[in-house]
Amino acid sequence: MPVTLEEQRGEEAWDYCRRIRYWSFGFAAIMVLNVILWAWFPVPELSWQLNPDPMFGIVVGLIIAIPCLVILIIAMRDAGAEMHAPDKETTLHGGIYKKIRHPGALGEMPLYVVLAMFVNSLFLVLWMIVYVSIYTAINIYYEEKDLVKRFGSDYIEYRERTPALLPGFRRKGLTTEDNI
Repeated sequence: MPVTLEEQRGEEAWDYCRRIRYWSFGFAAIMVLNVILWAWFPVPELSWQLNPDPMFGIVVGLIIAIPCLVILIIAMRDAGAEMHAPDKETTLHGGIYKKIRHPGALGEMPLYVVLAMFVNSLFLVLWMIVYVSIYTAINIYYEEKDLVKRFGSDYIEYRERTPALLPGFRRKGLTTEDNI
């Protein structure tokens, strides 16, 4: 939330938010490493198999992962450096962002569930679904509050006509005042 933080800290908030994003990438890498280690060192009480055939999780995971990776790559291309380092001069993005407000989340978040499928762990699949659902909802809520401050009525209009995650699923009946 660089704009909100800028109100408190001034210009250095933008650099601070960039550093925080890099820290978050580190924590995501730790989470991925933990899931991978689960394959070799599962907790016995929680080592429920997704399926007796480990290839099931791999195949289903790939079916989910491939379109998610494509969406994530397109989102990264269309957002440019803003995906990793917020920039005060950035304007609203085009490309895939004309169809979905948060394509980065749509592309990235299911990949954590896929990773749990790859290690054939029902516990991790359920845990990742809960984690991804809660994290994504909170992240979108706070990010959008900051984007409204950053872009004002342009973002409010964009939000009214563009669904958050899935094309075709728009919020109906909201007025501009409801979106602030």
